[in-house]
Amino acid sequence: MPLSDVEPRLDSADPAAQFAAYLDYYRAAVARKLEGLTDAQLTTSVLPSGWTPAELLVHLVHVERRWFVWGFLGEQVDDPWGDHADNDPEGPWQVPDGVTAAALVDALQAGGERTRAVLVGHDLADRAAVGGRFTADPPTLLWICFHVLQEYARHTGHLDVARELADGATGE
Repeated sequence: MPLSDVEPRLDSADPAAQFAAYLDYYRAAVARKLEGLTDAQLTTSVLPSGWTPAELLVHLVHVERRWFVWGFLGEQVDDPWGDHADNDPEGPWQVPDGVTAAALVDALQAGGERTRAVLVGHDLADRAAVGGRFTADPPTLLWICFHVLQEYARHTGHLDVARELADGATGE
């Protein structure tokens, strides 16, 4: 039985299809949790750590691209750390000037399409390319899938808390 009405109904013996379905689920959950927030709520932190819902969204857009495109495929990408101040992987998250939440949700979905193409076109045992994110000892696509899935799960939970603090909304 699904944990919620929106949890993926796919129960496949194909792990890549299962990963794709759950990544789609979390992308949609993030978008749902942002619906109805005002611009001020999207750009104001309610947490001691200081991040905003918009910053979390831009972070997730970059995370997926960093791991599947720059990481696994080894393709060069513009600003792989563009979600961090000064492109510093240790810097705080930031939202580029003039970018809307709607544009970021669109970018999140477009990144998902690219990820699905990677999952359809490669075996989960394949190792990431050397030359993009990795210079040696690249992980398998399976490891990358688990890593990105846990990033989405963790950050979607963070967004649950931020949303409840911002306006009291709870739920899926």
